[in-house]
Amino acid sequence: MDFNLDETQQDLRKLAAEVLAKEDGERLRQAGLMSVCVPEEAGGAGLGPVEMAVVLREVGARAAPVPVLPTLVSTLTLAHYGTLDQQRRLSDGATVALREPGRAPAEPPLTTARPVDGGWALTGRKVSVPYPGAWVLVSADEGLFLVESPPTTPEYTSTGEPAATIVLDGTPAERVAGPEAVAGARRLFMAAVAAQASGVLAGALELTTGYVRTRKQFGRALAEFQAVTMQIADVYIAARALDVAMWSAAWRLGEVLPADQDLALAAYHVCEAFKALYTCQHLHGGMGLDVTYPLHRYFAQAKHLSHLLGGADAQLDLIGALV
Repeated sequence: MDFNLDETQQDLRKLAAEVLAKEDGERLRQAGLMSVCVPEEAGGAGLGPVEMAVVLREVGARAAPVPVLPTLVSTLTLAHYGTLDQQRRLSDGATVALREPGRAPAEPPLTTARPVDGGWALTGRKVSVPYPGAWVLVSADEGLFLVESPPTTPEYTSTGEPAATIVLDGTPAERVAGPEAVAGARRLFMAAVAAQASGVLAGALELTTGYVRTRKQFGRALAEFQAVTMQIADVYIAARALDVAMWSAAWRLGEVLPADQDLALAAYHVCEAFKALYTCQHLHGGMGLDVTYPLHRYFAQAKHLSHLLGGADAQLDLIGALV
């Protein structure tokens, strides 16, 4: 694969960086960044997994609390599996409900779907549903479904961003596609989380290197101490490892190639990236614990993203099963 971004992808990255620098979430929608994965015939740009990763990496690089991840995952999933009517109705995106209590994203869903009166009814429980809104894309044993305004119970997140638990009890649903769509949505979700986490670690690394270059102890900049340079090098290596795995997975998804191993490896490195944030925090000393200092946002978002993937042990189990 070629890790260089093409002209469209470079322009998209530049636009995302400029809009996010203004710290105004509504501008993302106005600039068309929330609809980059919506098909052209449904009013979007018709772009794919790599472009989704480009935008989410910029979101992560600023640890921005915006609903870009569920929006891009849901619209790209509907672009692959939904009808044109569904794509048009949900061109503004939906939230994504794939996780169930005690189960990693890669495991088959326990939520059940049964046909009723020409439609479908879902029964089950979904957790860590980000930014709950009017429409939810729900995985079940019979495929992928759309549910309108299900009842929600708020959840606590490390970032403070809204999330919820959804309990479905014979809840009416609209079918999108069969079980193959559940696997496809899961892959896109894992790639999206890895892309945002890649940006989070890159942003934290930039913040930390700037700090150790200017912060002085004993008359010398922290960056001049060998122990500090070795720790920064470890963070850099973790960032590059995540980058390589993430871009490889996104590219393979875009080329419609098998990507499960790459995604599992990227997900594992997301969890390792969270560990690298501890090093960034340590190198900031007391500043690293200040919730008003920007590093706190990066730490919280890295923790949240790692949680969404079920942790490092779950990914190692998955890698072992795939290999």
